[in-house]
Amino acid sequence: MVEFVYLGVLMLVPLIYLVLMVSRLQAGAFATTQAAREAGRAFVTATSAETAEARANAAARIAFEDQGFRGGTSLVIDCDGLPCLRPEGRVEVTATVTVPLPLVPSFARRLVPLEIPVTARHLSTVDRFRNAP
Repeated sequence: MVEFVYLGVLMLVPLIYLVLMVSRLQAGAFATTQAAREAGRAFVTATSAETAEARANAAARIAFEDQGFRGGTSLVIDCDGLPCLRPEGRVEVTATVTVPLPLVPSFARRLVPLEIPVTARHLSTVDRFRNAP
């Protein structure tokens, strides 16, 4: 009985940590994928070039906060030409979040990275029948 409890705890603690770590990484993957997609859609559906970037940043912020990431995020928007919102223009959005590993003790900081960057890219196309700004 004692051996069973000892071995059970010995194997259960790393398993619980693994589940916590994988769930945070999966949340980071969900957040970056959704942020890149929604930011791209918000950018290409904007009515003017002046509001497009603000709309994209707002959409990405909502997607990041939905998965619990309030800091360590970035969004890069790249157009294939000028102006960005011309008909059939392509806009590539890259979203990145830095996922901190849960419960990493201080003595292991040299061996284990404390944060893992997760990146997603999405390519959006401006509508063909859109009026040029």
